[in-house]
Amino acid sequence: MVRPTNMKISPINVVERKLLDLRSGDTVRVWQKIKEAKDKFRLQAFEGLVLARKHGTEAGATFTVRKVTSGVGVEKIYPLYSPMIDKIEVVKRSKVRRAKLYHIREKAAKEISRQMRREMAVPKQVVIAETVATPDAPVAEVAA
Repeated sequence: MVRPTNMKISPINVVERKLLDLRSGDTVRVWQKIKEAKDKFRLQAFEGLVLARKHGTEAGATFTVRKVTSGVGVEKIYPLYSPMIDKIEVVKRSKVRRAKLYHIREKAAKEISRQMRREMAVPKQVVIAETVATPDAPVAEVAA
């Protein structure tokens, strides 16, 4: 069977995704299709830092995105040519010295533990409420 040249195999624009200059250190917004009901889809954005880009631009190419939500680190690995990805926007570029930024995981954990130590070390200040004398009550001392 001979396929016509104008026939599409993939529902996505492969050339556009192949030319997408996505590098580690970039902050990206990935618009992912989420299936709601039978045939209904909605778009959900996942914005975070690209930790790694693997397998170049071949069919199995993937990229890892990490973001911190409510103090919890969340990582997602997306296939570059997935039809469930609507679009990929590069929000910000950063200059990095590594191809894979896996050390960011430990860096974030260290920062959180540092914050916890700071909270434990700082004693809580006690606030003393002022008492005011009323005509029928005896006069109380006012703490300053």
